[in-house]
Amino acid sequence: MTTSFRALARSLMWMTMLGAGAALAYPLDSYEATGIGRLEEARRVQAGEMPGTRQPRGALLGRDEVDIRLADQAATDLPAPDEGFTRQVRALLGAQAAGYAISVLDLSDPAAPRYAEVNGETLRNPGSVGKLLVALGIFQALADLYPDDEARRFELLKTTVVTADEFVLSDSHTVRRWDRDNERLIRRPLAPGDRGTLFEYLDWMLSASSNSAAAALMKEGMLLKAFGTRYPVSAEEARRYFSETPRATLTAALADFIQTPVTRNGLNLEQLRQGSFFTATGKRKVQGTSSHASTRELMKYMLKLEQGRLVDAFSSREIKRLLYSTERRIRYASSPALFNSAVYFKSGSWFGCAPEAGFVCRPYAGNVRNFMNSVAVIEHPAAPRRIHYVVTLMSNVLRRNSAVDHQSLATRLQRLMEKTYPAEAAAPTTATPNP
Repeated sequence: MTTSFRALARSLMWMTMLGAGAALAYPLDSYEATGIGRLEEARRVQAGEMPGTRQPRGALLGRDEVDIRLADQAATDLPAPDEGFTRQVRALLGAQAAGYAISVLDLSDPAAPRYAEVNGETLRNPGSVGKLLVALGIFQALADLYPDDEARRFELLKTTVVTADEFVLSDSHTVRRWDRDNERLIRRPLAPGDRGTLFEYLDWMLSASSNSAAAALMKEGMLLKAFGTRYPVSAEEARRYFSETPRATLTAALADFIQTPVTRNGLNLEQLRQGSFFTATGKRKVQGTSSHASTRELMKYMLKLEQGRLVDAFSSREIKRLLYSTERRIRYASSPALFNSAVYFKSGSWFGCAPEAGFVCRPYAGNVRNFMNSVAVIEHPAAPRRIHYVVTLMSNVLRRNSAVDHQSLATRLQRLMEKTYPAEAAAPTTATPNP
């Protein structure tokens, strides 16, 4: 084997893409309420005041319209799989069913939910879907500090400015930052020195799937836990905490921030765990553990969110708003069948290639691993909705474009749901706004 071929082989073997593209979130009318800067650019594009791609109808709900939908229902656990519904879902997977794990929860009739599951307990690396647990950790830490003061929690999210440091190194995902002074959009990966609020970092993590934003939030979450009501602390205090605290103590603190909320919220850590930072610098500074997830446990997370039981109703509502897709839809969410649907979405991928005769390595089509994970809440049409369901999906089908496959599966499942709930036969389900 020549030196150049060995280099190519090593490069292909370790080619990975961990995360998701720019499927930006949070309702477009929320710049003033939240301070999330890039929403102002998105609003102006939608209004025709700036050039850019406008949003599909399903992405135009206002902040007050994006809400948890089961808060008024009696709290229930995930129902047992419905055999008939499961057969229908399995049939959608076709010959590739063995490479998939999928859970579907039909909430269109909230009094009689239906659940389908194929390989629901299969464990795989969650990729960027694990960032849902970073969000859970942040909101749990805030609730612990201010259990009876939601206004204070919101104020901290909106006004606490985080300056990126070496923890954000390194990441290729670009984020959209609004230059308020010059009224222009800056789009590039986060770098040390970049500033944003906690809300903006949450948006960058869950929308653009920035690994750097996730790492910054994990750092801030550990500081929240360590300093309590003294948070936010100075950059020097933060530096001393991470440089002077014993490594074993930092490892335990990371687990307390990112894993303890999982069990506290009634979820199974053996089925849903984010174990480490999302950046190389974060992993070097704080040793973590492995990460894994199953579609069944991800579904339990999403059910608790819709019920307002993920920390509490305030936290559940804000996490759902952060997941609302309000820009370019990707992968599962890019299905044309969902154009009129409100989609709440998180995706992650991790592919890798090795030399193989006749095979060309391409994104999302690895021959060594080809993980593609999606979590989506679908409300169709966005308003007034008559169909409401949740999908948690993980696949590892080699040599196929998994982004396209997930898009196609989304179309097939949406058509199945439309056939089950035809427009002429079903009265629309309207949201009951929560205060």
